[in-house]
Amino acid sequence: MSFPPVWSAQSRALILGTWPSPKSRAMEFYYGHPQNRFWPMMAQLTGEAVPEISDVEAKKHIILAHGLALWDTLAACEITGAADASIRAEKPNDVPALLRKAPIEAVFCNGSVAYKMYEKYLRAACGIAAVRLPSTSPANAAVRPGNLCEIWGAALAPYLR
Repeated sequence: MSFPPVWSAQSRALILGTWPSPKSRAMEFYYGHPQNRFWPMMAQLTGEAVPEISDVEAKKHIILAHGLALWDTLAACEITGAADASIRAEKPNDVPALLRKAPIEAVFCNGSVAYKMYEKYLRAACGIAAVRLPSTSPANAAVRPGNLCEIWGAALAPYLR
């Protein structure tokens, strides 16, 4: 089960994850693991308060109020736990259809697996080269939170409202 995309007519940049983690699927929204650094980082980049882990509306606000869109590269797959490396039988989301509706100018992938799936299934149909950003997953301990914010902030800055 993939979540629907979060977007508006003002979305200029699309952030793509790979597939919802078990915690995200239980919460029924993106980046639901309490140790994932996505929401604290996005709050810092946008000047918003860090949303409570279960506050889906506050999370949507961060994305929509700042000209962003959020989705996953995959609509369906077989996966063991939250291990992206175990993904198989993948089916991509219809990102080209979203790009026909929204004025998205740039695509950013949250981690190397999201980037790999975008390149494999979506880039040709989308016609936009994606930027691979370091994963916000707690499993990506190689990139410290400050560095993560700096890298993501530099990439997203031209598109943030």
